Amino acid sequence: MRKGDFEKRVLFVNDDLIIVNKIAGESTDGVFKAGIIDLSKEISAYLGIDGKKNSFLPQAVHRLDVPVSGCVLFARNAKAAAFLGNCFAKSVYEEGRAEKYYWAVVENSLAFKKLPEAGELVHFIQINKKKNMSSAWDKPGKLRKEAVLRYRVKKGGVNYGFLEIELVTGRHHQIRAQFAALGIHIKGDLKYGSKRSESSGGIRLHSRSLYLPDPSLEGNFITVTADPPHIDRLWKDFAGLT
Repeated sequence: MRKGDFEKRVLFVNDDLIIVNKIAGESTDGVFKAGIIDLSKEISAYLGIDGKKNSFLPQAVHRLDVPVSGCVLFARNAKAAAFLGNCFAKSVYEEGRAEKYYWAVVENSLAFKKLPEAGELVHFIQINKKKNMSSAWDKPGKLRKEAVLRYRVKKGGVNYGFLEIELVTGRHHQIRAQFAALGIHIKGDLKYGSKRSESSGGIRLHSRSLYLPDPSLEGNFITVTADPPHIDRLWKDFAGLT
């Protein structure tokens, strides 16, 4: 990795945190198999951190699935990690809450065509650890956790539709599982029902922006926005990118 190349992906950095535009194929919480890149190691190399000499390595405050791209936040010290973790754990009714917004390109199915223009989805997520998958249920149950997101349909085309999403809670594979439960599939997401894969190996789910309190400056908020790392005609058509 060349430092200059990685620097282009750094959206914000200070002594407490670093926010990076993640590429599909990178892991935010460790490497699981060959071909997956450990983003924390990339960040450590960029910051010049030696794991043998430093007791604290950059730590992901929230996770993005390996095939997902976009804004991801890492804490640079234990105090910031605790503060930011609390911000992401807060409910929508509490002050100082971190906010997460996503873009998604989905297959233009009958279920998508019937989707109201805007709304809120509430499910109860249950994880299947053996399959590394989540299922979204309408009712609570044992080992199920409430999952909430808000969405807006921005545009629909012949083959695909475009959604803007606010992720209110942060459950395992939440966006993918909640829309799959409605019969709506993110482009390239074979695990959750998409018809075909993406050539990049990723899926068309992108962490577009983060809004969070500054750990070191009370009352100050940090806002970052990231374009998809690889912009093609589909992103341009649906997201209005140039």
